[in-house]
Amino acid sequence: MPRRTSAADTVAAATLALPGAAVARASRARPVEAESAPMRVVLVTMDSHLASAARRAARSLARQLPGLVFTTHAADEWGSDERALERCKADILQGDIVIVTMLFLEDHFQPLLPVLRARRDHCDAMVCAMSAGEVSKLTRMGKFDMSAPASGLMALLKKLRGKASETADNGADNAAKASAGEKQMRMLRRLPKILRFIPGAAQDVRAYFLTLQYWLAGSEANVGRLVHFLVDRYADGPRRSLRGMVKTLEPVEYPELGVYHPRMEPRLSERAADLPSCATRGAAGTVGVLLLRSYLLAGNASHYDGVISALEARGLRVLPVFATGLDARPAIERFFFDHGRPVVDAVVSLTGFSLVGGPAYNDARAAEEILGRLDVPYVAVTPVEFQSLDQWGGSERGLLPVEATMMVAIPELDGATGSMVFGGRGNAAHVACTGCERACTFQAPASNDASAESGHDMFSCPDRADMLAARIGRLVALRRSQRAERKVALVVFNFPPNAGATGTAAFLSVFESLYNTLAAMQREGYSIDMPASVDALRDAVIQGNAERFGGLANVHARIPVADHVRRERWLHQIESQWGPAPGRLQSDGASIHVLGERFGNVFVGIQPGMGYEGDPMRLLFEKGFAPTHAFSAFYRWIREDFGAHAVLHFGTHGALEFMPGKQNGMTASCWPDRMIGDLPNFYLYASNNPSEGTIAKRRAAATLISYLTPPTSQAGLYKGLVDLKAAIERFRSLEPEAERERTELAVMIQV
Repeated sequence: MPRRTSAADTVAAATLALPGAAVARASRARPVEAESAPMRVVLVTMDSHLASAARRAARSLARQLPGLVFTTHAADEWGSDERALERCKADILQGDIVIVTMLFLEDHFQPLLPVLRARRDHCDAMVCAMSAGEVSKLTRMGKFDMSAPASGLMALLKKLRGKASETADNGADNAAKASAGEKQMRMLRRLPKILRFIPGAAQDVRAYFLTLQYWLAGSEANVGRLVHFLVDRYADGPRRSLRGMVKTLEPVEYPELGVYHPRMEPRLSERAADLPSCATRGAAGTVGVLLLRSYLLAGNASHYDGVISALEARGLRVLPVFATGLDARPAIERFFFDHGRPVVDAVVSLTGFSLVGGPAYNDARAAEEILGRLDVPYVAVTPVEFQSLDQWGGSERGLLPVEATMMVAIPELDGATGSMVFGGRGNAAHVACTGCERACTFQAPASNDASAESGHDMFSCPDRADMLAARIGRLVALRRSQRAERKVALVVFNFPPNAGATGTAAFLSVFESLYNTLAAMQREGYSIDMPASVDALRDAVIQGNAERFGGLANVHARIPVADHVRRERWLHQIESQWGPAPGRLQSDGASIHVLGERFGNVFVGIQPGMGYEGDPMRLLFEKGFAPTHAFSAFYRWIREDFGAHAVLHFGTHGALEFMPGKQNGMTASCWPDRMIGDLPNFYLYASNNPSEGTIAKRRAAATLISYLTPPTSQAGLYKGLVDLKAAIERFRSLEPEAERERTELAVMIQV
């Protein structure tokens, strides 16, 4: 069962961060017996990973403040549970203090605006932060009304915030951009200290900034302290007796920049030297892993833990780092460079967001600059947030549109590749996931009551975490290997078959380009037996021994039927579609043919046909479809028999990425994922076809290398053909009564 961060670990970390006197006060705190009206505090957020921490905090708060009812609603529930939104609306309409954070998607905040507006003037306080403008303006805390015209105090605060040149969305230099987030956090801590000495409405503004401090350091302890702080300041009417019952505490402070490891005590540290030996003893290479600090503080990092363990199991050194906010550059600068030189062989982002900016914004230019300095593979992978893992595993679509946009498309603008799911949200009902044969139920430890009743805890998907680690391991091994030792498979296409189309691609002279590529690789140190010419290359691949074996091209290898049956993992599914092995395609009845030719450490192979050549769309839309015996055997031979370090699909385009499976967010049951496995996949793709290129990226883990389409223009007609065209057009446009002219034109056209 996937391992998760326990509540005890989070509470321990929070307690260690408390000053000694505060620990003593907390340990002596006793429930205060008093008669008070019910106090309803409602939290609505997109940050579902905080839900379990909030529920645990609610139990502690109920003991300290009699009558307090603290409920949490996560916006990601509303798409899959129609009643969840109605429950949220009902709680808002009864809430005495309403807290709203991270609602910036229209699907999340638009349904709530009417009830928030209706409740705003009838509750003790409404706090809306880090949300869409329509939501944030509903903030009302004592004398602080965010919908009112800006006051002199707010103008002063804007000046204190700093000059616009320090923000990350303008033309400032990257050093200034990288520090903008740190400056904002310093200002956030500084403002409450300044406002402490300004009377009147400034105290409510101060309370707003303190609310942000509590939330941005959102551990179980700080969520509880946030609610206690707001109740102590704003509880009114019959609930006013709750004020002053228990002393409020300042936010617990945690490292803003540091490293994390599930086996480190405490789990967060500012020093990489504190990482345990299991993270640092690997000899296969070093992988930098980017994490979101908010998940770590919430004690909801089991999905990270699974990936870290899987990478370590591959013999890799792992450097898991985090930064405050949604700009990963400070963590990269501190931990992934040493005196300006990269110390990592690959970077994996588990955040699900862009490198600089987060879910609603990205600074691709800034990301490009720092990734260019690293010059290592950068892979951004996806935790499913807006659905549960079992829903993702059982769906035909895979990722939801909002997930595909925020967690795949936007990181791709930074240059990220290798999109895949590695974990996500569990299900409170513990429904078994059908994404692979493991049928995981993703249950929290029985000792964690608050988590066990919640569907918001994060888990790693064991199968996907292992595949991610395998792919990263292969990328690192490829980077660290000597060029002379690398084996590369270059795959060309043959569609439609039997039509002289072998080695063709859209807008590409394939064999000429292949020859040039082989020559360039040889110059760069790859071991290649160069053919004498382009024609010699073409003949070796297409002709060769084709006549002797009755093949469509040169038969480089023959896979015996017995060997195929023994090694084919998905034999039953393939045979149910195509009959007993070896099938009819690229087979002589006793073996399966692998078409192509080897040139030193490079194999130029011809991708087998998809099976339904006259109806290629059947490949995508027929449920239960499987690739042919020859297709599956071809990729297995490249991976296991030839032992390729990488594969380069040569031109636009083949059939691998169109094999049956989810649209994106592949599982182990999806055929593109099965075929490519952990093999690094590069794809030479026409630059004028980004839509289908995107399919290759997301469904076959391909890194695209674009080639330009040739310049073309309309040739037009010349000489007498121009007159002939004009005569034909005139003939066609004549009225029926123009007999004489029609006869003359007919003679002219025929001559």
